[in-house]
Amino acid sequence: MSELERWEVEVSNELEKMEADAQMGTERWQRSSIYKVPASIADTNRKVYTPQTVSFGPYHYGKPHLIPMEEHKRRALLHFLKRANKPLKLFVGAIAEEIRCLKDSYYDINEQWEQDDGRFVQLMILDGCFMLEFLRVANSLINDYAGDDPIFGDRGRYSIMPYIRVDMLMLENQLPLLVLHKLVAVHSGKPDGELINKLILKFCFPEFTSVPLGKCLHVLDIYRKIQIFEFGIKRTNITGRLRTRYENTEIDLSATDLSDSGIRFKKSRERSIRSISFRSGVLKLPAMIFDLQTEQSMLNLMAFEWSHSGISIEVTEYIFFMYNLIRSDRDVELLRSYGIIQNYIDNDKDVVQLLSSLSRNSIMSPDSNLYDVCLEVNEYSKRPWNKCRAYLIRNYFRNPWAVVNLIAAIILFFLTFAQTVFTIYPYYHSNEPRPRTP
Repeated sequence: MSELERWEVEVSNELEKMEADAQMGTERWQRSSIYKVPASIADTNRKVYTPQTVSFGPYHYGKPHLIPMEEHKRRALLHFLKRANKPLKLFVGAIAEEIRCLKDSYYDINEQWEQDDGRFVQLMILDGCFMLEFLRVANSLINDYAGDDPIFGDRGRYSIMPYIRVDMLMLENQLPLLVLHKLVAVHSGKPDGELINKLILKFCFPEFTSVPLGKCLHVLDIYRKIQIFEFGIKRTNITGRLRTRYENTEIDLSATDLSDSGIRFKKSRERSIRSISFRSGVLKLPAMIFDLQTEQSMLNLMAFEWSHSGISIEVTEYIFFMYNLIRSDRDVELLRSYGIIQNYIDNDKDVVQLLSSLSRNSIMSPDSNLYDVCLEVNEYSKRPWNKCRAYLIRNYFRNPWAVVNLIAAIILFFLTFAQTVFTIYPYYHSNEPRPRTP
């Protein structure tokens, strides 16, 4: 058989298996929720996707700079078991029952973890107990660690916990919440589906006491759901007339230009990006915080949306939307005056640069609510009077001296006109024919 004939047979066999493989691939995508960030994205800023203090799960386990934390994981396990007063065997059995589901949560697990069930169960228990203890200490639910404990003591709360929080929001460093649910069920003797959600929610967003989030995949999934949670918001769709009139997905003008066009800005009461709306010339936006963790959290949220097929890309679209609004430090200053931008980094120019960096992999779907808002804003700003108003403000009213000069020119014009009238009027009046007397 020639090389070409062997290749034909090989392709024929692959075609026969293709349907079955496609079904298996679809099921695998549906079960997966923790991914490695593609090299094309991660190579631009690898640090924001790589944990620096603690590893959760198999992707970064054993890296030299993360090994020192393994000692503290063991201590957390001992505290957890002592408090539970139950043998480790019960927890091992509970995790082992779900081992297939837990492994499938990782889309790119290597052969080492795939073949060694015992080691994988040990990893899940150590990481799960450490995360549970961390969340309980952070929420002040337990206090049986020494005061000088480097992680769970008073000093650790301020020096180490902020860095662990950053690592917990990295896509490649997620732990399936199923692990925590199983550990809590064995510990308390009964399952509690909302307990873990509440712990993570209160840790990430202390202002929220209780929000029904339903089934969640991991910490990053909960963090994202709060960003897009509707809180009873009613979403409205724009009319089809506007959709056919404009095809671009960008806002044509920056925040300051929109303000010149008569558009007013208002801070939304909700923090959800779904609260963005435009009605009667008012663009309502939620507060957006810029601090040292913004870049890391947003990039990982966007990477999660790109990787996971079961969710929308609303955070990605939100970054695209805000980048359209903010094109200079003057735009930042304007939105900051309304409380929409809360800047905790160096200056307003850094906010512009950060948004520019975040927007490299951002897009907007024509089916999104933000796309409708863009169309409405563009339609409003292009009305003749609003365009004229924006032109006058942009060219004459930004500079105070330009305003003075314009007013002076108008006054001079009326004075000149009045002088001309008073000069011409006597001439015409003197040449009028006088009435003849009988």
